[in-house]
Amino acid sequence: MNPLTAGVLQLLALIAALALAYRPLGDYMARVYSSEKHYRPEKWIYRAIGADPSTSMRWPAYLRGVLAFSAVSVLLLYALQRVQGSLPGSLGFVSIDPDQAFNTAASFVSNTNWQSYYGEQAMGHVVQTGGLAVQNFVSAAVGMAVAVALVRGFSRHRTGELGNFWTDLVRGTVRILLPIAVIGAIALVASGVIQNFAGIHGVGQFAGGSQQWNGGAVASQEAIKELGTNGGGYFNANSAHPFENPTPFTNLFEIFLILLIPFALTRTFGRMVGSLRQGYAILAAMATVWIGFTALMMWTEFAHHGPALDLAGGAMEGKETRFGIGGSSIFAVATTLTSTGAVNSFHSSYTGLGGGITLLGMQLGEIAPGGVGSGLYGILIMAIIAVFIAGLMVGRTPEYLGKKIGTREIKLAACYILITPALVLGFTAVAMALPTPGNSMTNSGAHGFSEILYAYSSGANNNGSAFAGLNADTQWFNSTIGIAMLLGRFLPIVFVLALAGSLAEQRPVPATAGTLRTDKPLYAGLLVGTIIIITGLTYFPALALGPLAEGLAS
Repeated sequence: MNPLTAGVLQLLALIAALALAYRPLGDYMARVYSSEKHYRPEKWIYRAIGADPSTSMRWPAYLRGVLAFSAVSVLLLYALQRVQGSLPGSLGFVSIDPDQAFNTAASFVSNTNWQSYYGEQAMGHVVQTGGLAVQNFVSAAVGMAVAVALVRGFSRHRTGELGNFWTDLVRGTVRILLPIAVIGAIALVASGVIQNFAGIHGVGQFAGGSQQWNGGAVASQEAIKELGTNGGGYFNANSAHPFENPTPFTNLFEIFLILLIPFALTRTFGRMVGSLRQGYAILAAMATVWIGFTALMMWTEFAHHGPALDLAGGAMEGKETRFGIGGSSIFAVATTLTSTGAVNSFHSSYTGLGGGITLLGMQLGEIAPGGVGSGLYGILIMAIIAVFIAGLMVGRTPEYLGKKIGTREIKLAACYILITPALVLGFTAVAMALPTPGNSMTNSGAHGFSEILYAYSSGANNNGSAFAGLNADTQWFNSTIGIAMLLGRFLPIVFVLALAGSLAEQRPVPATAGTLRTDKPLYAGLLVGTIIIITGLTYFPALALGPLAEGLAS
């Protein structure tokens, strides 16, 4: 079969699977976050952490819960890495250095999963399963909780209460992420992904020496890594490794897990605000960007530029032959348009324009469909910006879902969309200006600049993937990328929850003949245009120095 045809068929199969799961999962999540019932295991958890699930929180209290839980998580994960050498099941690995332990703790708690280490050569079973895998669940649940709090801000009136953070956190973990992850892990084990607690063992002698691998609870971590849009791999090769992703079926299934909850949350949003059409409008905007980026990526990677690429059927450098260009392109777009960061190929080896597509996907804010929770609240912020622009065009106060978008709301939305570019461009500029960070670049010129730009785009946008040519295991990158990940995760959450509280306090505004219909295709198109234009204006100069210059020169 022609490789391009195979890629298109995979994309169509993926869309069909997502469409089948969209309605039942979206409705189920709406019921989970709207239910008044607490299951017995959940009550045990509330009792253990001293939380009162019946207390409804205003946005400052909700934010304190998010920050307190995340701060404790960082400290515990940092401590676990620092004492790894004394733990059973460490496989003989020593404790992690302070700067790398900080970077890894910040990475997994912020749902980034940036890895400046070789997983199979640094982390033992206890840290992998008791530390990293646990954060894969709860960091995703935190993002979902914040998204639900913002949705409640739209659906509630004349009250500042957004629900209970601890209830949302526990329900998201116990009722949504855990059951789907168990099913996903079973499917992966049945398809050849390993699941054990084996030690280090040799697999043969080669001309250059011996080869060794260690086992691990890979399938269970792989399932939540993709489902929770985390992305940190058990092995350094991540989802390109045959122990994590052995077949074309597992490849497509893992992409399905990545996109499943972010797309279905638009149905949850529509159900909770009382208008499914509003959810469909957000879904349409997300799907338009995702399909457009996937088509562009396939076009750039299948384009033939010489006899070698003609023979290979496209740009095969850095890609696994068992996935091909189609499976690799779909995965690369899915993982960079969400906050997943998992890779089944090496983005640094993509064509210049292909690498630029992965960069731009992260820089959009990862909202098409984005991370678990973070994608929904990110695109709702852009929806507010879009109605504000429309209001300026017609000279009337903008409204969205019956709420006026006044000065306070637009300031909070503007702060949200400005903080991440400030982190990305600021850290990139400093890194390029100083002599030491530049020594970590494997490549010079436009591609070398793209390595630095990609690293900070990935960190600040909580993605976690990398241009593999950059040596990021230095004190500079471990520290600055760690700071970028924490600020890029929690500063936007501050603005989201403050916005949610402001919206929840408002009275409903009745729709009139002049009200912009935000459930129509026209508005979905306006939203897509707003996303592309704002991101393009912000990042175009930096992209012109990196991937665009490289792509046009090739």
